[in-house]
Amino acid sequence: MSDGPPTMGVEEEFLLVNPRTGQTSPCAEPVLGRYRHHGPLPDGVKVHRELRLTQLEAATGVCTTADELRHQLTAARRVLAGAAAAEDCALLATGTPAGPGAAGPPPASTGRYAEIDAVYGAVVADYEACGCHVHVGVPDPDTAVAVVNHLGRWLPTLLALSANSPFDQGRDTGYHSWRTVLQSRFPGSGVAPHLRGHAEYRRAVETLVACGALVDPDQTFWPARPSGRFPTVEVRVADTALTVDHAVLQALLSRALVQRALSELAAGREAAPLSPQVAAAAVWTAARHGLAGDLVDVAEETRRPAWTLVEALLAHVRVPLDESGDLAEVEKLLDAVRTEGTGSVQQRAAAVHGTAAAVRWLTAATVPAGHGTLLTG
Repeated sequence: MSDGPPTMGVEEEFLLVNPRTGQTSPCAEPVLGRYRHHGPLPDGVKVHRELRLTQLEAATGVCTTADELRHQLTAARRVLAGAAAAEDCALLATGTPAGPGAAGPPPASTGRYAEIDAVYGAVVADYEACGCHVHVGVPDPDTAVAVVNHLGRWLPTLLALSANSPFDQGRDTGYHSWRTVLQSRFPGSGVAPHLRGHAEYRRAVETLVACGALVDPDQTFWPARPSGRFPTVEVRVADTALTVDHAVLQALLSRALVQRALSELAAGREAAPLSPQVAAAAVWTAARHGLAGDLVDVAEETRRPAWTLVEALLAHVRVPLDESGDLAEVEKLLDAVRTEGTGSVQQRAAAVHGTAAAVRWLTAATVPAGHGTLLTG
């Protein structure tokens, strides 16, 4: 292990919508064609389209501190929001559309996206779900698999904290993370199985590809997994974060969980396997109730009040957060969530005044105000 905390980076997916009606708008290509005219992006930040042309993704570079991460997230949101506005679109940080979905069938895809459309059919035809993916550096692929085993217990709590998708194309679903429900329709979704080393992980993924359940090895739907592109563990359980603060909270908690797992592994303590059925129940419960009710403690196989599990998570990662200097920041951000509610709670409050009001509110919430001039680097 290195002397300092692991590196981290965040990928954020956003929706593009008509700013007046909230209907999703397939304007990703023109927005990408002009974003460079709306301000510089910090070194390492990249933006690109997603599965549907109603979506964009912004990825930070490799970050070591919360301040660096916050700066990169803020810059990307501001630049993309400016480019979207110039194309008469609004950039929204929401896990699912608050207003109607795109009119008509999706435009024809090419390449890998076309293959995904062909394999999954109607399951993916109207899939406009957006997530927040946190990458945390690990030393090697075998360690990545062992870390993922350690993360399983805490993934439902991270999901509940991130819940930001209460609507499905304008309809209130009664869930706090409808995105999780949409993702559960894909084969091989749910918490990753307990695997022993990267060779076993690779065989498990290759088997799903051979069975036709996955298009390729990069497409596993597990909410935490070893990255196929970077020397990282990718924690992808969260809905797209409503605000930069919510994204920073997910990143710092994810990094601390990985750091705690690395310490456990260095001491020779492997994670105990979890019951797949209880893990599935825990993910569903977090999607259904967010922080508003009981969640499932996967390790103890019982229900507990949501904030009891949040407090248990904080206790679990208190030492690594203290070591990285992030403890006070995380405590402040958690207090804000306790006071203001998750994104799903805040979205529902805004939607009381109608879809148009909710879209205006989401547009403002997505992009931080102030903070002066953006700088590169």
